Amino acid sequence: MIQRIQSVYLLVVTALLIAAMCMPVGRFVEPMGIGSIVFKPLGLNAMTGEWQSTWGLFGILLLAAIVAFCTIFLFRNRMLQVRMTIFSSLLLIGFYIAFGVFYFMLKDNYAGMSFQPGWALCLPIVAIILNYLAFRAIYRDELMVKAADRLR
Repeated sequence: MIQRIQSVYLLVVTALLIAAMCMPVGRFVEPMGIGSIVFKPLGLNAMTGEWQSTWGLFGILLLAAIVAFCTIFLFRNRMLQVRMTIFSSLLLIGFYIAFGVFYFMLKDNYAGMSFQPGWALCLPIVAIILNYLAFRAIYRDELMVKAADRLR
């Protein structure tokens, strides 16, 4: 059962989340475009050398990646696999809520700068969609097993 399509979906989710952890989610750019401050999930390194930590974003992405990867190996317990997939999606929704909180907190520090989101900010959305597809495939397998048990 490990070679099912939901395993592929969950493996791609894991890869996307690892990529999202390593890439910048955006940058604060000065009005004239001279300098910019890169916003990564671990934090921002300001031009003055000041480090502002946003480790919560990194932690949420790491936890969601671990949950998605471990869910692949729960193929014997499909209902637990369904719950873990939903939990992973809820973590990713929490990532966007935490990102919004960090953005509004940091926006005040860099008032004269505009924010340009990076394309890595879209990766958790793609992961949510793939989690949904994995959920549907797992649930379809569970319904098929229940139907086969009913026929016995």
